Amino acid sequence: MNIIIRELDKDTVHQLKKEGSSFEVNSKLVLSAEKGRISYTIMDVAPYMKKYWDEEFDSRSYINNPDKIALFACLDDEPIGQIRVKKHWNGYAYIEDIAVDPKCRRQGVGRALMERAINWAKIKGFPGVMLETQDNNVAGCHLYASCGFKLYGFDTYSYKGLDSSTDEIALYWYLIF
Repeated sequence: MNIIIRELDKDTVHQLKKEGSSFEVNSKLVLSAEKGRISYTIMDVAPYMKKYWDEEFDSRSYINNPDKIALFACLDDEPIGQIRVKKHWNGYAYIEDIAVDPKCRRQGVGRALMERAINWAKIKGFPGVMLETQDNNVAGCHLYASCGFKLYGFDTYSYKGLDSSTDEIALYWYLIF
């Protein structure tokens, strides 16, 4: 697969996907914390579809912005994935969103996007990169861990404001340079 990663610009702004994405959940991370370290195992769960809600964002604010970048992966000039990164309040680069077309998952697209985002953060002089995901995004967690990220935090109440009955746990992954 010949994946080309492009930076969002005024000529390609129409290619950036703005709608939510989804994936099948069939497992989740089970966390434990001891002596300041977080570890996890993976537990199977009854399969269901997880849909991320549509997100409003100003894609043009990424163009020529020294504190933000949006990249997208193309295969034969067709967008198949994207990543958005910005300078976070705590000084880290923050991955706001990463999404890969379902038919192109597990083919290196997410890794290629992550590598470019990490490289951008290094060039910008950030101390590292952080992101947040959920305990039911096991495929994403595997990708982040394989890219060198470590799980350094979690929050059991982040998603209860959206749905008080949810048991989703927010996970905070960091790659320190």
